Amino acid sequence: MQTGQIVPLALPRGRKVFCELCRAPATVRCDGCGVTFYCEVEHQSADWVSVHEKICQLLIPLRTVSPFYDSEEKRQHGHEQKISREKFLAELTHSVAQKFLFEGKHEDAIPAALHSLKFTISVYGWNSVELIPAYLMLAEASLGLGHLSQAEEYLSQAQWSVLKISQCSPIIQSKLHRNLGLLYAAKGNFEQSLYHLANDIFHASCAFGTNDVAVSEGYFYMADVFFRQNRMDVADSLYTEVTEIWYNHFSRLIDHQYQSLLSPAEINVLPEEETTGDLLDESQQAEATQMLNAILDIREQASKPQLAKVAKVVFALAMYHYLILDIPKSYELMKKTLRITKTVPVEGLEEAIHRLVKLIKSKPFYTDRSTTGAASILAFR
Repeated sequence: MQTGQIVPLALPRGRKVFCELCRAPATVRCDGCGVTFYCEVEHQSADWVSVHEKICQLLIPLRTVSPFYDSEEKRQHGHEQKISREKFLAELTHSVAQKFLFEGKHEDAIPAALHSLKFTISVYGWNSVELIPAYLMLAEASLGLGHLSQAEEYLSQAQWSVLKISQCSPIIQSKLHRNLGLLYAAKGNFEQSLYHLANDIFHASCAFGTNDVAVSEGYFYMADVFFRQNRMDVADSLYTEVTEIWYNHFSRLIDHQYQSLLSPAEINVLPEEETTGDLLDESQQAEATQMLNAILDIREQASKPQLAKVAKVVFALAMYHYLILDIPKSYELMKKTLRITKTVPVEGLEEAIHRLVKLIKSKPFYTDRSTTGAASILAFR
């Protein structure tokens, strides 16, 4: 990161420069590109860590004086190039911000999301539906940081954009209502929170189907609201629904791999990293980890743990870790499931454990010690 002080006399007469992040009067600039300004070094550092390092040189042709075109054709070509660059940067900064949100790095996500919003506005204008994803990312990051008033402002912008268009996709509606539900839950308005989370579930079901993992997050956050209200029976049923959705999703993926193991001629020839990436995308991995681990903590810390339900969550996590190729963790969770089911048998788990053991043993990079342990479990079953 290169920092330089702004020399006011070196700027064109009448030109004022502002911070890239907060729009306060700028005092420093990035000397790497020379076209990005900040109110202080701390904001430059935050932007650099978030996204500026990736886009520093790409900003130069967008923020320097446009050349003189001697024909309309050249002018039009220059404009198309500018729009193309801005579209690329809008998508790049969006993906960077989204990745930070998946990782729970809300502070790092904000600068990238702000860039995404700016480039999207430049390409599509202020009244475009394309702005909504950026507003929702900024709202989600603000909620994660506990900045409720800022989150509410971004959600109001997103809501207004939705109202201005005749039709909005159920996916966007789902994300909007989910963030509104989280906002009202954070403010302690549980009635409004449940209303928006119910709408999230409805729109997600319309977009993906009632049993898709995309619906599970709405159930999970709704369960959290009931949990905070001490309505444990309702919360328990919703946590069970979330567990079942992910358990069934992972089971289908595991069954497919097990059938491929039984029929070697049908095994996918793609590298294992590529096939696994197709099974669970980055957002699904983040969601599965967050929800299932949170449910497991709640189940295990209950005054009277329901062991059958604990076993179901633990084995869902075992399948998840197998699918992301964290084989040692999968094996550890599978052993934990087995210990629980020795005390309380769970319908369907015996065959599921048998299949997962077979798959783990098929992995060439699995250690001999662990394979021996897996073999003993298999023999026991």
